[in-house]
Amino acid sequence: MTDQQPDSGPQHSGHPDDAGQKAEPNPAPAEEPAKGRPDAAEAFASNYAARAGVQRSADGQIDVLKTVGGVRGLAESILPGVIFLVVFTIGQELGPALIGALAAAAIFTVLRLVQRGTVTQAFSGLVGVAICAFVANSTGRAEDFYVWGFFTNAAYIVAMLVTIAVKWPALGLIFGLIRNEGTAWRKQPQRLKAYTLATWILTAVLFLRLAVQVPLYLMGDEGLVALGTTRLIMGVPLYALGLWLAWLVSRPAAVEATRAD
Repeated sequence: MTDQQPDSGPQHSGHPDDAGQKAEPNPAPAEEPAKGRPDAAEAFASNYAARAGVQRSADGQIDVLKTVGGVRGLAESILPGVIFLVVFTIGQELGPALIGALAAAAIFTVLRLVQRGTVTQAFSGLVGVAICAFVANSTGRAEDFYVWGFFTNAAYIVAMLVTIAVKWPALGLIFGLIRNEGTAWRKQPQRLKAYTLATWILTAVLFLRLAVQVPLYLMGDEGLVALGTTRLIMGVPLYALGLWLAWLVSRPAAVEATRAD
């Protein structure tokens, strides 16, 4: 939609008239809005999608494995927890279990640095494991190794609910950029509804983690093995499943019709 040009008033020939008066200069044309410049919402959505790291495959579908970091990403998210649980279950000593988990995370960090990965990618996993180890070591309770995950899950749930409440569902920001919809989907009630449902699905995944794992945590030592096991199963694998389902339910109708043909 182009801006309306202001009324420039009576036009003059540009030469002095018979009375010796000079023609008034034409007013400067109104400045046209810069083309191709993203607005604030578009820029925010693009940045949010980039940080989320959601990837799409060549056929246009979401690449769940690449989104979670590929095989390496799975290993980085699972192995430190596996080592902690196995070492503690066998030896019943917290120190070696924490050292084993930290060592695994440190090895992955070094590998990323050697292969010139970004600093954020390299250290994010190590920092997370270090926080978990610090909390458990401070309290002397093995189950507290998993407490930090409860707080991060709760924070994500709150963030997701806020995006739904303000009608900027998080998965709309992410998937909308991947599907080249930008933020135009917000003006279409059906697309807004679809992305709201998609965000609810991922929120339900996060809530389910807490609903299952917090009671196991409260059982203390008796629930440790079950807590560690469910943490592994309900971590990246469940997140990937939720993301895939969210992608499916939020597909544009045109895409579904094309597949049906």
